[in-house]
Amino acid sequence: METPGSQTSLHRANLERVVRAVRMAGSLTQAEIARTTGLSAATVSNIVRELKDGGTVEVTPTSAGGRRARSVSLSGDAGIVIGVDFGHTHLRVAVGNLAHQVLAEESEPLDVDASSAEGFGRAEVLVKRLIEATGISPDKVVGVGLGVPGPIDVESGTLGSTAILPGWTGINPSEELSARLGVPVYVDNDANLGALGELVWGAGRGVKDLAYIKVASGVGAGLVIEGQIYRGPGGTAGEIGHITLDESGPVCRCGNRGCLETFAAARYVLPLLQPSHGTDLTMERVVQLAREGDPGCRRVVADVGRHIGSGVANLCNLLNPSRVVLGGDLAEAGELVLAPIRESVSRYAIPSAARQLSVAPGALGGRAEVLGALALVLSEMGDSTLLQGADTAVPAGALAFT
Repeated sequence: METPGSQTSLHRANLERVVRAVRMAGSLTQAEIARTTGLSAATVSNIVRELKDGGTVEVTPTSAGGRRARSVSLSGDAGIVIGVDFGHTHLRVAVGNLAHQVLAEESEPLDVDASSAEGFGRAEVLVKRLIEATGISPDKVVGVGLGVPGPIDVESGTLGSTAILPGWTGINPSEELSARLGVPVYVDNDANLGALGELVWGAGRGVKDLAYIKVASGVGAGLVIEGQIYRGPGGTAGEIGHITLDESGPVCRCGNRGCLETFAAARYVLPLLQPSHGTDLTMERVVQLAREGDPGCRRVVADVGRHIGSGVANLCNLLNPSRVVLGGDLAEAGELVLAPIRESVSRYAIPSAARQLSVAPGALGGRAEVLGALALVLSEMGDSTLLQGADTAVPAGALAFT
């Protein structure tokens, strides 16, 4: 038994601090570990040696500032993590190792009317197929991150009533998939996972306060405050799509009128262009045509940008984030949508908040949510778990997948 304040407990705490720093950054030099943890260079060197001998970390030569250095990362052969992302029309799965590599990744169409049982059945098959493709034993799986298009009730773990997928309301996604795969499953809504993905690898790197806006079949926001995803006590924080823009506007799926979603989501925007562009139009195609100069598509994209900007202005006034990252297909429109967003923010946000805000497209595209799901596994695991069973670690993941 470790006595609080003893040399043994202090050593254990220092081991966890180093593992946590490496886990959160993906890889760090020993000097960076020392700066991040506040430990001395000599202490870090001894701990890294111990973790390396125990198989927890890998150390490779690198350079920093023109000088030779050693890069420390979690071991790549001690386990794998899995990300599963359910969208309105797709299922995407990724398998990653602990050396910050995606070993296998695949997506397939998902019928919006598919039952939850069918959806999880397909996820189970795809996960097992990808694990088999990597050649890694299934017992190496340490956890699964799961993204769903709707709010998750924090207390019950069930999917909320505003979920995009009909017929899924009230189910417990974590229990459903965990029962099929036999490993821990950590679940969150897709916007939160998009925020986490961009925070770790993409346009949010180095930023502590940001909002990730996902515009697809619905509109949602993942909120990061002081480097942590903010979900709210009931798990519904970030439902920016249901900010009211027009009390006399279209009826939203939530039952209110004139929500931001009714002016920006694909299901409401595409019918505006279908008379002139055909019924098989997609938001991806609208963005492509807008970039090619189609006047109707450019107008619709700009209008959507202005509406989103109104919602972002509300976020600025309430939370004062330093960066907003736009995800989903709409982000590919670049300045055609970003400029109108900034215009609305400048018009409706408090001037000081607007000046401090940067608006950027997501860097990860459609992979943001599934990469965020991989990161979620590790953010939910305690560092003591990584050190169970030995003086050093039995590692369980990494955050810098490429």
